[in-house]
Amino acid sequence: MKHLIITMALLTFCTIVDAQEQLNRRKIQLEAFQTDTPMVHDPVMAKDGDTYFLFCTGIGIQQMTSLDRKTWTVSRQPVMTVIPGWATDSVPGFSNHVWAPDVIRWHDKWWMAYSCSTFGKNGSAIGLISTKSLHSNIWKDEGCIVTSHTYHRDADGTESGDNWNAIDPNFIIDENDQPWMVWGSFWDGIQMARLDSSMHIAKGEKPRTIARRYAPDCTNVAANPTSRFAGTNAIEAPFIYRHDGYYYLFVSWDYCCQGAKSNYRVAVGRSKNVCGPYLDRDGKDMLMGGGNLFLEGDKKEWEAAGHCSVYNFDGEDIFVCHGYSVSAGGMALLIQRTISWTPDGWPIL
Repeated sequence: MKHLIITMALLTFCTIVDAQEQLNRRKIQLEAFQTDTPMVHDPVMAKDGDTYFLFCTGIGIQQMTSLDRKTWTVSRQPVMTVIPGWATDSVPGFSNHVWAPDVIRWHDKWWMAYSCSTFGKNGSAIGLISTKSLHSNIWKDEGCIVTSHTYHRDADGTESGDNWNAIDPNFIIDENDQPWMVWGSFWDGIQMARLDSSMHIAKGEKPRTIARRYAPDCTNVAANPTSRFAGTNAIEAPFIYRHDGYYYLFVSWDYCCQGAKSNYRVAVGRSKNVCGPYLDRDGKDMLMGGGNLFLEGDKKEWEAAGHCSVYNFDGEDIFVCHGYSVSAGGMALLIQRTISWTPDGWPIL
């Protein structure tokens, strides 16, 4: 009888352990899954230890990890499980679909900026969170970096609100360890401002325009097919990368978010000064519509591609963006390519 009781106890214990293991496996399956073709919009990356982290547009900011940048574990838990009240209060219509994050490590802390907006309107805000480690997934709300107010121009020419849009942030640290932020989408184009040590707009700073899709006096431009509010200055998603004495400003031209009908593309210019002017190979200022085409859809594999970021990982310069896949019917998928440099210092894929 004693042996029977012990045997039954062992069987019960093993059953409990096996059930717990199944529950744990089920929990992992619910929390994450793996893929080598991530569906993403507006991807940015970082490396913390031996792990690559990818963040992109999604409910509360989508996140995934990888050890080789090939197989990605997609977390079902967003970066932001709670959207701060100031964000929903500041942006009418915004709830929890967070756009276009950017992440950077500066002064022993990870900082992430993110966009709160509604499509085609510029009543928007860029928020900030921070963490000591990307592995912890515990982020601190650092409040709002900048807001834009809905722009309106009356028939008599009177303007109100902001003629720029507070979305698509990107941090850049200059050669003097001074942080800056570029951002913007449509309206008057790409904006820039100096930040303080808390990664907020420095006292007395005002946004300045550094790049436009077209020169202000250009009139031969097709209408915007996506928004009657934003105008035809179809430039957004800035990303500045420092290389060999130059700052390279990558921007996205034209229209995203239309699946196979998208005509998104990436252009680039460079400057010796973080504030610009950013010139293309012909010396044309990006402020007046300059920029060299860097990447566009080949209509075979990709209909269009854009909203990029650039990094140096393990000694290689890596270009990252999303592309609208031909074979997947216009679905937005992750693109990664190695950047090489021409003898005169221009990036090529």
